Order: sequence, then structure tokens, then C-alpha cells
Amino acid sequence: MSKTKNIFTTLKGDRAIWAITAFLALFSFLPVFSASSNLAYLYGNGDTLPFLVRHFMHLVLGFAIIYGVHKVPSHYFKGLSIIGIPIVFILLLITMAQGTTIDGANASRWIKVPFVGITFQTSTLASVVLMIYIARYLTKIKDKTITFKESILPLWVPVALILGLILPANFSTTAIIFVMVLTLVFMGGYPLKYIGIIVATGLLALTLFVLAAKAFPGVFPNRVDTWMSRIDSFADDEDSEGDYQIEKAKIAIATGGLTGLGPGKSVQKNFLPQSSSDFIYAIIVEEWGLIGGLMLLLMYLLLLFRILVVANKATTVFGKLAAIGVGLPIIFQALINMAVAVELFPVTGQTLPLVSSGGTSIWMTCLAIGIVLSVSVKREEVKAKEEEEMNPLDILSEAI
Repeated sequence: MSKTKNIFTTLKGDRAIWAITAFLALFSFLPVFSASSNLAYLYGNGDTLPFLVRHFMHLVLGFAIIYGVHKVPSHYFKGLSIIGIPIVFILLLITMAQGTTIDGANASRWIKVPFVGITFQTSTLASVVLMIYIARYLTKIKDKTITFKESILPLWVPVALILGLILPANFSTTAIIFVMVLTLVFMGGYPLKYIGIIVATGLLALTLFVLAAKAFPGVFPNRVDTWMSRIDSFADDEDSEGDYQIEKAKIAIATGGLTGLGPGKSVQKNFLPQSSSDFIYAIIVEEWGLIGGLMLLLMYLLLLFRILVVANKATTVFGKLAAIGVGLPIIFQALINMAVAVELFPVTGQTLPLVSSGGTSIWMTCLAIGIVLSVSVKREEVKAKEEEEMNPLDILSEAI
């Protein structure tokens, strides 16, 4: 008991974020155990226990990442981001060079870690590193008058290179990162007229890429066709083969009603190919009902609120921007995952943070949460130091 108490006393930072993260992780075991049953029959003997054990190990490593990262002083991430940018650039090059295809479509998203044998989605690491790098740059130019030309090389070239390497295999992730980058630079005080130039340039680059991919389909096999078919399926009222997953998800949500069928009693998990990852929210609503679905949404909104509180109370500009830069994408991804399940958004392949199965998604979410907690730890240390320096009369007046 004393050892457990000692462990908890070493946890620093925002307690609410720790509690929300722990709740989402613990809750995830029920839907993952339930939803992985179809995978168990497709790729095994029907035993779901190995999938649950794998998910448990992913979460254990994830919380180890949170614990380790939240102990690192937040200002250290400035230097680490400079080192991290070329590393993720090389990793993305290696990932793209593999040329992996799934059903004829370019799916070069993962690399296999040597000696370990696990696969790793490099774009998720690139997203976290890039947001920290941008926070560092915005901190550096704070209170300075900077021209667009001066910001191209240190800011927009790394953004363009990383997004350009992610785009061919993962349009949805590229779009999310781009929107988050624009949000961060706007909040960091980057001139609005320059942001307009970047938006126009980004749209032009995307158009040129689509035209090039159409003209030379052998370079990026069928990937643009996949994007277009998903958008067409979303916009078209007629049912097609591409609507299969979303139709099953809507059936699951409708079946769940207000209170749900009960934990483990989902029927549509047997028909949804990505029931334990991309469409796990539909399974949650089917088993836990609208009440369960709204409670889960509330947890992510509470997490957003605490991230904003941490950012607001941060003692440095870098801390504020870093907390927002890595924290906001977690909530954005969660909302997109839920929106896809209820057909408010085209199918994107984005997982539900900390709840869906999948190691890379869990680990990078935990990395981001660890950074946010590190920022909040810095605030606590500064506050404690200020209290130590105050004399008893000042403390009394503060209390009154």
C-alpha cells in the first residue's frame, strides 16, 4: 500500500488530466475486448484475450511515456524539436520508400521497428514534433516584426516537407495537421495576411498533386481515387459498396438507443471491419447507448477544458503554445472519429484517442499528454517557489 502511495506522490502536473486519461484508458478495455471479436475469428481461433493483452501492453507503455515525459522540464522540448525535425523527415522518407500497397492503394504509413518486430506509424510522431517545433519558432519571434519572406525557410519549409511526405499515403492526417498548424500560428500571433497566403499555397499544392496523381497513376497507386470515392460516398445519397462501413455504424448507433444493449452485446461488431479502431465509437454507442456516447464526448471536452486551463496558466509563451499545439489535435481527432461514425464527416481512418486499439495512436497521444503535463508541472514549480519567497504576512493577505 505504501509503495502504491509513493508512486502516486511522484505524479505531478494537472490532476484532472491524469484522471481523465486514466478513465479513458480503463474504459477502453470493455469496447476493445468486445469489438475485437471479429478480428479474433478472422485472424485467429476466436480467442479475444490476445487482443486485450496487446491493448493492455500498449497502454502500459503509453502511461510509461506519460510518466517519463512529464518529468522532463518543458523548456527542454525546444531543443528536442530541432533534433526531432530531421529525424522524422528521415523516418517519413523511409516509410514512403517502402511503397506499401493495400488493395492496390498506396498505404505507406508504417515502418517496422528492427529487432522488435512492431509496426510504427511515423506520421503521428511527425505531428507532435512539428507542433512543438512551430511553438518554439513562434516563441522566438514573439514581439518581433517579421516578414513573410523571413519565415519561409525556418517555419514553412519544414511544414511543407513533412506534409508533402505524409500526403501521398494519408490525406486525412495531412489535412488535420495542416489545420492544426494554421490554428497554432494564428494563436501565436502570426499575421493573418500571411496565413491567407499559406492557405492559398496549400490548396494550390493539393490541386497540383491531385492532377499529377491522375496523370501518372503509377506513382501513387489509386490513392486519389480512394479519397474521391470516400467524398463521393459521403455526398451521394445512394448506397454503394463504399458506404458499407458507415451504414453498419449507423445501424449500431440506432440499435443502441438511449441506454444500449449492454457491454459486450454488440451485433454490428461482427460486420464492421474496423470495429475496434476507426469505428469503435459506433460499437460504444450500440453497447452503452446515447448516454454512454455523450459521456465519452463529455470526457474529451473536459480534457480540452483542462488543456486550455494549463495553457492559460503556463508561465512561458512556449508553454502556452506547446500545450495547445499538442493537446488540441487529440480533441480534434476524437471529434472527427465520432463525426465519421454518425456520418457528419467522410471516412478518414482516424482512431479514437486512448480508446481505440492500436499502439502508435496510443503512444503518440500519451506523448502529447505528457508534454501538456510537463507544462503544468512547470507552473506548479513556479507557484511553489513564489510561495516560499513570500513572507508570512503576504501569505496571510493572499488567503484573506
